[in-house]
Amino acid sequence: MTTLLLVRHGETVDNVNRIMQGQTPGQLNEHGVEQAREAATALQERHIDAFVSSDLQRSIDTCTILAAPHGGSVAVTPLLRERDWGSFTGKHIPSLSHLDDPTLWPKDIETLPAMKERAEKFLAWIRGKYPGQTVLAVGHGIINKAVQSVYYSKPMNEILPMKNLEVRVLEL
Repeated sequence: MTTLLLVRHGETVDNVNRIMQGQTPGQLNEHGVEQAREAATALQERHIDAFVSSDLQRSIDTCTILAAPHGGSVAVTPLLRERDWGSFTGKHIPSLSHLDDPTLWPKDIETLPAMKERAEKFLAWIRGKYPGQTVLAVGHGIINKAVQSVYYSKPMNEILPMKNLEVRVLEL
């Protein structure tokens, strides 16, 4: 059985400013770096065989900090990228609050079925590449929800949001 430690990246400049980051690289702020260092200390005694990250910089930086006490390298995959928010990318999130109905959204936003398909591919990739190992994977809020939605066979709206540097354990 493969154990997946699913983690959300540390706090970013755009998180604090409530900017829709989507698939932009993002940059950890000082608090996000500190969150990652604290998590690395908390996880340093845990056996972890492999470290995987979204290919977006905020996740790579978080994963690199988490892998350091283990002397681990970080593999990156676009399968763990955050949701592509299309025309909403870079917008101030409160300015979008009037768009509660997804049917009013622009057509260039990644759909939930597309995200869940990507999440399924990610889980299959982890199972195939790391059988019987413990893998720590750093992703993002929405894609991590999609991964858990697929894993638990539940709608995404039934998955609780993850805080920055929260770890959830999935036995694959």
